[in-house]
Amino acid sequence: MGLTTVGVGIKMTLDTSNFIIVLLALAFGAIVGEILDMEEKLSRVGKFSNDSTRFAKGFVAATTLFLVGPMTIVGSIRAGLLNDGTLIYVKSVLDFISSIVLASLYGVGVLLTSVVVLLVQGGVVLLASQLSFLTQQTYLANFTGAGGLIVLAIGLRLLELKDIKVGNLLPALIFAPIIDYVATLFR
Repeated sequence: MGLTTVGVGIKMTLDTSNFIIVLLALAFGAIVGEILDMEEKLSRVGKFSNDSTRFAKGFVAATTLFLVGPMTIVGSIRAGLLNDGTLIYVKSVLDFISSIVLASLYGVGVLLTSVVVLLVQGGVVLLASQLSFLTQQTYLANFTGAGGLIVLAIGLRLLELKDIKVGNLLPALIFAPIIDYVATLFR
């Protein structure tokens, strides 16, 4: 599972159109994540679990895997704008299969991801007309690249090579399109 996750992370990262934007998004995201101590807060959410650290790792791994990538953004926007849910349905089946594997590794933390996926994907579907710019290749590539590096970090954690606080990197996914937008103002 760790090797596959590393491979997926590398593939996603290579889709980046501008590594500087990805680097800035990760830097700003890590700063905000560290200030908010998101990884610790996720561990506290899992306090009802036998192992709150395992809960947080499962939640972060599943959330990142399920929400990062073109299928989430493009599929949700297509569902909202064109009433075509085909891509989201395919993604749902893939996520279901992945969730079984992740749940076997991390337990109940993976289940809580379903709420976040519903809120994020549902929000994108509802706001599709305002967020359609995210389907432009530049935005999508750098969002996917930032997510790819986070997925790569999850793979390193799964392989027990480095215990990176991946939860603290999640704000990078918000910063990537913002930095991309700001960069377009100076072109």
